[in-house]
Formats: sequence, structure tokens, C-alpha cells
Amino acid sequence: MKIRINHRPPGSVLVVTLLTAAIIGLALGSYLWMVSNQNISTARGLAWNSAIAVAEAGAEEALTQLHYNDINHLSANSWTDLTNGWYYKTHSVNGNRYYETTIKKVEPPIIIATGYVPAPLAPSSNFGMLLAQVPTAGGSAYVKRRIMVNTRRKALLPTAMFAKGQILLAGNNVTTDGFDSDDPLASTNGKYDKAKHKDSGDVWTNSGDPSAISVGDANVFGHVGTGTGGTATVTSGGTVGDLAWAGADTPGIKPGWSSDEVHMEVEDVKVPFTSGYSTPVGGVVGTNAYTYVLNGLLNDKYKLSSLSGKVYVSGGQVSLYVTDSLNIGSGDYIYIAPGASLKLYVAAPSATIGGSGIINTDAKASAFEYWGLPSNTSFAFKGNASFTGIVYAPEADFTLGGGGSNDYDFVGACVVNTIKMNGHFHFHYDEALRKKYWSGYQAAAWNEVDPNAPLSQF
Repeated sequence: MKIRINHRPPGSVLVVTLLTAAIIGLALGSYLWMVSNQNISTARGLAWNSAIAVAEAGAEEALTQLHYNDINHLSANSWTDLTNGWYYKTHSVNGNRYYETTIKKVEPPIIIATGYVPAPLAPSSNFGMLLAQVPTAGGSAYVKRRIMVNTRRKALLPTAMFAKGQILLAGNNVTTDGFDSDDPLASTNGKYDKAKHKDSGDVWTNSGDPSAISVGDANVFGHVGTGTGGTATVTSGGTVGDLAWAGADTPGIKPGWSSDEVHMEVEDVKVPFTSGYSTPVGGVVGTNAYTYVLNGLLNDKYKLSSLSGKVYVSGGQVSLYVTDSLNIGSGDYIYIAPGASLKLYVAAPSATIGGSGIINTDAKASAFEYWGLPSNTSFAFKGNASFTGIVYAPEADFTLGGGGSNDYDFVGACVVNTIKMNGHFHFHYDEALRKKYWSGYQAAAWNEVDPNAPLSQF
């Protein structure tokens, strides 16, 4: 009997094989789909994070525009006036990334910046990896995020004393405190009143040196601040703190009233004018003879190579530019008549004001302004006369010697390179100067907002 052997495999084996292959294929496809989506998710996360960085670049450009152009000249540098109070500009970053940034013309300005980053590509369906379908942009062509930056004016004189370098408060009975000439509760008729003084006599430096601030035996009614790593030292007779702490002569620095986080950007003073000025001459006012008489009603701009002697200023706001030397010596002074003010621009390498100093009849700090250009590297204030005004000379080493016998010694503020104070000095900071003297704007608050909201919402 012959047994027939069937050499053809049964159909069931083929079916099993096909099913196994299909299962393996689906598993591999699912795995590839999962990996693809993970990659897309990672790429989208990177795009999401990058969009904020691009938006921040737009905000930086807007801040730069505000720095160099006030809010009345925002159409400069190819910015577009949208005629609805907004100014607009767009700029590409690395080719296919870009931002749109806008500035709202209000006081203070508002910045809206939107960053656009290409969205990662994704399969058109869950089976795209298996069916070889062409990828399309996932959801939208770009990932976009938007930030709103509120700004505030950047004060030129934010503190009583500021120096880029070392501050040395030597001498006897040195005091710093503050008042507000615009607030009747913090001044009397706009003038410093010890009974109403405030603890805003802050002393700051950008220096990070161990000897950045030497308070010595001084009484600082306010904060002391240095650059990163800097130190403020106080002897046993010195005190730094609020009215209660410093008022009680508590030795040392009150906890929380010192820091090493100061970083202040200081701009150099520019040449005030190159034309339209007069050369002042002498004259007699009343019964007094003056070396120079500056009358703002005749010309508000004057220029001298050398300044010394007696100076009389009247007729509103006057500017005087001194290029080579400045020395107000014994018996000399600058007299600023009631209602007048003087902006003194100094390019002289060294300047000295002694004698009777600056006679500021209105006793307002804004009535006398000392602006030291980069070439002015030394400024000495000597004698016992009181001083009311501001000193802004970022490259000058500022020395104060002498000081009077009353509380009205130095009223105003200073921004200089270094400070060395000798003798008897009471330094009173006028808080109103923060509002009166400013340059450009800085960020005050930063928030992410709806990228699709119309500008009218802001």
C-alpha cells in the first residue's frame, strides 16, 4: 500500500505567516509612529521655547528705539506709524524666524513683541509613517508667542551718591539722608527740613572691591549698595539704616540695608552745542562788578575756554560750556539770581569750586547743574559754603572738603567716578530729582500675553 505524501503546505500556514508579518509590521509601525511623535513633540517644545527668545529680541529692539528716540520720534529707524497710537517693525532672525514688535505711544510706553518660529512637520495622519503620506505643517505654519513689556523712565539720579568706583566717607560728622521738595510732608516750602527728613540718603557704587564703600563714622540714613562681591565697611562710630536705626546711632549696618547687587548703566555727557553761542563779558549789576554776566534773555548759550572770578547768571535758563579750565577760587563765586538756572558743562580735565561756591538763591537743586564731559576727570568742591545742585560727571573723581557749620551743606545728588569726602558734610538727597532727570526707558514688568489678541486690548 502506497502512502501519498502531500508536499503542498496547507493554506493555514500561509495565513499564520501573513498574520505574523502583519502583527510585526504594525508593531514596528506603531513604534516608528511613537518615535516620530516624540521627535515632533521635542521639536515643537524647542520651537515653543525659541519663540519666547525671538519675542524678547523684538522687545530689546523696541527698548533700543525708545533709548535713542523719545516717544515723539518713534518713526525713526524704519518704524511704521500704524496711525492708531502704535508703531510697528518686523525683523528676521536667522532666516525663517522673525518677530513683530510694536510700541504704544503713551507715557510710559508699552511694548508688545511677538516671536514666530516655524512649526515642526508632522505626518498628515496616524498612518502616515506606514502609508508614506507627505508631511504637512503641524497645526499652523508657525509657533508664536507674545510678551508685553511695561516700561518706566530710567532715572539719571536714582540715589544720593553714586560712583562707578570707590566711595570714602571720611571726616567728622558726615551724614546722608533725604527729602522731597515736591512733597510738603517731606520738606518745608520745597526745602530740606531736618524735622521731615527721610531715610533715602542711599550710597551706591558699581565697584565689587572689598573696600568699595568706606562708611567710616558717617551716619547714613538709607541703604548702601555695591557691585557683585563688593563690601561696605563701617567703623564703631558709623551707622547705616532707617530713621529709627541711624537716628539712634546704632552701630553698624541694619540687616537688609546693604546689598551687592548694584549695576547702574551710566551714560557719558555729550558736547552741549557747537554753534549759536556767545562769549560772555564782564559787567556791573547793582553795585557789584562781575567777571562774567550771563543773561538768558540775550542768549541762553555761552562758551569759555577758562572760567574764574565772579559770575552773575540771570534771565531764565542759561548754559555755559567751559572747555579748558575752571577754578572758582577764594573770594569768587557763581551767583544765580532768583528765577534763573545754570547748566555748567565742563570739558576741563580738572575743575575746582571754592570760595563762596555756588550761590543758588532759589535753593532748588535743579537751578544748578554740573555736567562733566568724559575729559573732566577731577572735580573738587572746597570751602565752607553750602551747595544746592546736581553733579553728573561719570569720569570725574569727586572730592568734597570743608563743609559748613549748619545742616544745609550739600543738597541734591551726584553721579561720578569716585567720591572722597573730608570734613563736616551733611548730604541731603532730593527725591524729586528722580522724576526730573531721566534718560530713556527701562523694563518695569514682563508678562506673556495672548498672541492672537488685537493690539486694541493693550
